[in-house]
Amino acid sequence: MLDQGAFSCRLAAGKMTDDICSPTNRLFARTSDFAIMSCMSVSLIVVFCLGIANFALHAAVLGSGHPMLAAMPGFMRALGGRSTMVAEFFLLLTAMLLVAHGWAGLVWAYAVYSALNAVSAWAILSRRI
Repeated sequence: MLDQGAFSCRLAAGKMTDDICSPTNRLFARTSDFAIMSCMSVSLIVVFCLGIANFALHAAVLGSGHPMLAAMPGFMRALGGRSTMVAEFFLLLTAMLLVAHGWAGLVWAYAVYSALNAVSAWAILSRRI
């Protein structure tokens, strides 16, 4: 007996095979599309989490009252130093857009940038500089 649902699914897909069409087969072909999308999603989540950590470190440094902050130029001290947070936001936005468009290697570059931010924030907050 012929399963009418499977026949109409195969007919709608434009191919006559013996595979029964399931909802997952209609969403993603049996290629690596799903693997690519999940890898990109993980990369975006990693970059986003690193960006949140960078914002937290940046806010901690701005709130520390370190004497080095007084030596910043006037345009960087505008809005209490928050203009540098805008630059941090645009850096995160650019990194996320590039990762979303296939630049997966940029995750490593952003991780190195975040590690350097963490080391410099630690040096400033512990008054080693």
